Amino acid sequence: MTARYAVLLRGINVGGAKKVPMAQLRTVLTDLGYDDVVTYLQSGNAVLNAAQDAGGEEAIAARIEAGIEKAFGFRVETLVRDGAHLRAVADACPFPAAELQGKQLHVTFLSGEPDAERLAAVDAAALLPEEFRTGDRVLYLYTPDGLGRSKLAQVLARPSLLTGLVATTRNWNTVVKLVEMTRER
Repeated sequence: MTARYAVLLRGINVGGAKKVPMAQLRTVLTDLGYDDVVTYLQSGNAVLNAAQDAGGEEAIAARIEAGIEKAFGFRVETLVRDGAHLRAVADACPFPAAELQGKQLHVTFLSGEPDAERLAAVDAAALLPEEFRTGDRVLYLYTPDGLGRSKLAQVLARPSLLTGLVATTRNWNTVVKLVEMTRER
């Protein structure tokens, strides 16, 4: 029995660093034994089938990280989420996603739960109209002018805020597409 998973690579194909062509990524994932591998965009999104006894999301991520390092010569932090988790993330969005443009709403996927005290220390009022909310291993970001101009994104990118966690962000359009792509076939 297999399950459908989304693979989220952190920090590839940005400014010429850590180049991972999607065709080669598909080959690496297929060579690792995953089936029905599909990539989306050039920013490190893939969807694949893995055996349900593959050890879970963390084990799959570790295996993919090792495969990428072997193929490309550098390490890429990787998060893996099953389709059910992605659907739950989309369903739990605290912002009116249907009313917003995709560039205004983002989800930061995390390797674990963020430290509530550190997040509470963020001066949210100083960042308005931008806002963030927490979810199950995610942060939902509302950035009306987009992530590139976001003061909130700069604050959340501070290493001390998410210490010990792998974090990678996707815009809402990508989240919706990954939900669609991970639906069981």
